[in-house]
Amino acid sequence: MKGRIRKVAVLAVALTLVLGATASGIEACIGPLCVSSTVDMQPRELPAKGNAPITLSSTTRIRTKDGSTPPTLEAIDFLIDKHGKVNGKAFPVCPIGKLEGATTAQARKRCAGALVGRGTGKALVTMPGRAPFQISSPVSFFNAAPTGGRTTLIAHAYETVPEPKALLVPIVVERVGKGRYGFHVRVEMPEVAGGYGAPTLAEAAVGATRKQGGKKVGFIEAHCSGGRLQVEGKLTFTNGDSFPTTLTSPCHTPR
Repeated sequence: MKGRIRKVAVLAVALTLVLGATASGIEACIGPLCVSSTVDMQPRELPAKGNAPITLSSTTRIRTKDGSTPPTLEAIDFLIDKHGKVNGKAFPVCPIGKLEGATTAQARKRCAGALVGRGTGKALVTMPGRAPFQISSPVSFFNAAPTGGRTTLIAHAYETVPEPKALLVPIVVERVGKGRYGFHVRVEMPEVAGGYGAPTLAEAAVGATRKQGGKKVGFIEAHCSGGRLQVEGKLTFTNGDSFPTTLTSPCHTPR
């Protein structure tokens, strides 16, 4: 345990020295395991007061220096800038029952109004008696019924190895008060390919809009404070490795 803590501490210090505490994208390694992360929020022009719709995008890539199978990603935690809000109540809700067993096309058709984001997931599969191979699936993010009053999404993906199966992951958006951050999101990774898959790519863009009372409302809205919107992330792997990052996306107010 002390070794793991030391590795995380060394990594955090190294990132701070090299990146000046924040950046829009980084790559870092612990031993053979390397992780790169980026975050982006669009549009860049946002009001100084009030809020406007945005799209929050993130990309995480996982690889090893020697080409070996990486350890399995267990979870991704995000702390998100407090200068905004999430409008789950303004969007239709998708019952999880409509997504069970559904392919990507079926899921997006059944819950079209609740679709608030899209992405891509990839994994390296290592099964007995077979050479390692990669699988990929589109990922869909649906607005779901609140969990204890908290905005909730359901991430949907569809795999065909070792058998056809819909992967469903509830994601709860929690309000927090941690300095720059006002929201916490934890994404617990599902078992991929019957436990033989190790995620290598997690890509997502969340940010739908709809009309409400004659006004365009965003699932995610924000305003610009200090010339940036900031996200803190932490990737945790089943072998105990942990990668902390602080990422920013620049913004500006109308001139």
